[in-house]
Amino acid sequence: MTFTPVMEPPAPVEALSDILMRIVSELHDVAYLIERIEPQLLELGGAEILNSPDAMKVMQGIDLAVQKSRGLAEFIDTITGEIPLGWTVDVATALSLVKLAEMQKALGGSTRHGHSQPLSKAAGDFDFF
Repeated sequence: MTFTPVMEPPAPVEALSDILMRIVSELHDVAYLIERIEPQLLELGGAEILNSPDAMKVMQGIDLAVQKSRGLAEFIDTITGEIPLGWTVDVATALSLVKLAEMQKALGGSTRHGHSQPLSKAAGDFDFF
């Protein structure tokens, strides 16, 4: 009796710099989506929302989240330029932990253009899935 081991295909490896640039793109997308919240809150709450100390803390938190997301994106973008071209990694396990399908596609290398949230829908519109 002979035993032939089943050979698993080698894990796909990608250039670390490519993966990091996809992360940069996702962080910019996150910043954009967060930034869109602020005008909506102002529209819903009116000008008097700015008189509430708690509301101002929320608005400042939104601004801080946008700044941090963009700052992380710029940091990763900058250090990516210093990474040697030959550095590769297997992202299969990391991708399996990402729960959002669109983000998984974007980080996995599928081309996705634009933002993850459609801009043409009116407030209150939604998709069943």
